[in-house]
Amino acid sequence: MNDAEILEAVEKVMSAEVSPALAAHGGGAKIVTVKDGKVYVELQGGCRGCMGARMTMKNGIERLLKEKIPGVLEVIDATNHG
Repeated sequence: MNDAEILEAVEKVMSAEVSPALAAHGGGAKIVTVKDGKVYVELQGGCRGCMGARMTMKNGIERLLKEKIPGVLEVIDATNHG
């Protein structure tokens, strides 16, 4: 898969599965870009600065995207948690 195909697949999974789960906790996530199989995601709302943000990103979003989309190598947190 090339990056454009990965982005399209990621957008579908994010809107169908990730966004509803994060919204239930007052948060959200936005795809910033996909480069060389790495998906850059920015957490929003209640997820920004949350103590569980790293766990959400690696154990939740990254695990799900890698499971569903063969071209995803890594999910990188592009959030400014400051």
